[in-house]
Amino acid sequence: MSDAHAADEYGVTGTPRRGLVLSTFVFFAGLTTIVFYGAAGPILEDQLALTGILHGLLLSSPHLSKAVLRIPFGAWVDDVGGKKPFLILMASTLVGTGGLVVTLFFTYPENFDMSLYPLLVFFGLLAGAGGATFSVGTSQTSYWYPSDKQGFALGAFAGIGNIGPGMITFALPVLIGLVGLTGSYAIWLVFMLVATVIYALYAVDPYYFQLRKQGTDPEESKRIADDLGQDIFPSGGAWESLKTSARNRRTWVLVFLYTVSFGGGFTSLSAWFPTYWEQFHELSLATAGLLAGLFIAYGSLIRVPAGSISDRFGGEIVAIISFAIMALGSAIMTVVTGFWPAIVGMMVLGTGMGIANAAVFELVPKFVPEAVGGASGWISGIGGGGTLVILPLMGYFADAYGEIGYARGFGVFVVLSLLCVGVAIALKYIISEPDESTDEAAVH
Repeated sequence: MSDAHAADEYGVTGTPRRGLVLSTFVFFAGLTTIVFYGAAGPILEDQLALTGILHGLLLSSPHLSKAVLRIPFGAWVDDVGGKKPFLILMASTLVGTGGLVVTLFFTYPENFDMSLYPLLVFFGLLAGAGGATFSVGTSQTSYWYPSDKQGFALGAFAGIGNIGPGMITFALPVLIGLVGLTGSYAIWLVFMLVATVIYALYAVDPYYFQLRKQGTDPEESKRIADDLGQDIFPSGGAWESLKTSARNRRTWVLVFLYTVSFGGGFTSLSAWFPTYWEQFHELSLATAGLLAGLFIAYGSLIRVPAGSISDRFGGEIVAIISFAIMALGSAIMTVVTGFWPAIVGMMVLGTGMGIANAAVFELVPKFVPEAVGGASGWISGIGGGGTLVILPLMGYFADAYGEIGYARGFGVFVVLSLLCVGVAIALKYIISEPDESTDEAAVH
């Protein structure tokens, strides 16, 4: 990897490490919105007298915009780099969070009732744009780092960045006890604003995109960026990236695996666990938030070493093993009712989910190198939409079976995890050969 002096000779700035740190930081802040209502879920459920399904729909509102926006914004990175998409998504997040803070200031608690439910959903949709920074960041990180470092870089980006929701899930109930619901969301808003400003001031796009913005010819930009250590490049703009990745059948296999491991799995449980621990185990809101935060932080951090493990042993093998671990953890959660067995089940489930997600994204630049942005958009966008099904479904189990439904709902993950084991085996031994459409991969 060339040093900063070599980069200066070509009129470009930044380093892969700087790019990774800043992308991870703003992603850390933006992704907190996947638990936008999760940490305060029990309060909202009681205050608004929500049914399980309506509660699940409210929790999933930020996931809808997250899922929809990840597709075009992830692909847009292939056209303009990641900085502009990052800033636009964070601007939407700030508007949604600010709107909620103002609404709470004027209505909570005396006038906070079901008449505000549509408005709360709307604010959740706006704030959920922060969750779309995932597809932007994975593409941006892939373009900063060479092919043989993808597992490490993406594992660090996703692993550390995903701690954000866990920190909020733990901290928000504590803040609510100290400064109230409105004050807690106001502090959250200030944090996201600071993160956005820091990113805007110091972040730069990977070398290829900087050169293109300077007016350098595309081929010459690739040659210079390649000299500086970048070896993955987009084959076209955003629309072309989406089309190219959509023609690759392995993109859709990765969509399914991501949906179960993270998009519809980990993010759903990040929002659901506070309610599970508070309602099913009758713990305090602060303790429920602490346990949910433990799940999120652990499942996120384990992705860091899991990325390097995937580099070494291959994402397919790691995916097979990790989805089997997920199935085991889900089965434990489905049948146990005691506190400590549930803790064990939660940690086993978090282990499988964290490792599986690292394995999936190690495979993106390997299987779709000519359209990393488009593939990341499809995978994280459609996969992220899984929460729109899983959260209301888990709410249905609670409505249909009463208290025990909070446990039985985990049976959904038993079935999905076992399906993913079979799909990952097929990915390794049946559909791992390159498609004709990817023969001209844009990797040097």
